[in-house]
Amino acid sequence: MASTTKGPVAVEDVNVTFEDQQKINKFARNTSRMTELKNEIEAKKKSLQNLQDACDELMMMEEDTLFIPYQIGDVFISQAQDETQDMLENAKDLLEQEIRNLEEQVSGIQQVLGDLKIQLYAKFGNNINLEADES
Repeated sequence: MASTTKGPVAVEDVNVTFEDQQKINKFARNTSRMTELKNEIEAKKKSLQNLQDACDELMMMEEDTLFIPYQIGDVFISQAQDETQDMLENAKDLLEQEIRNLEEQVSGIQQVLGDLKIQLYAKFGNNINLEADES
């Protein structure tokens, strides 16, 4: 059985300035924020799917005279099917706008991270790892 060994890796002694440390910290903060935003987007997409499912179920109801319970905060209110349908559509529109805003924030952060990666890799080369762990 053959084993592969890598030769010694030459590590350059690179001086880390205060400005470099600030860039590294900014990269870490933005990476963390982007992860939080992506998690928030996923949660909002699940909520949006739930609202869509509720709209679909409401459309399939045959009786228009029924009062439908609709939750606002911790309270359920009963209202006509048309009013409930309108409230669901408004909630969906609001949620879709929130998702678009979050996705724009993620896009902006990705641009900042791309710029920082270029700057930090230019100075530190292989001595710094800025790639996200996939585990």
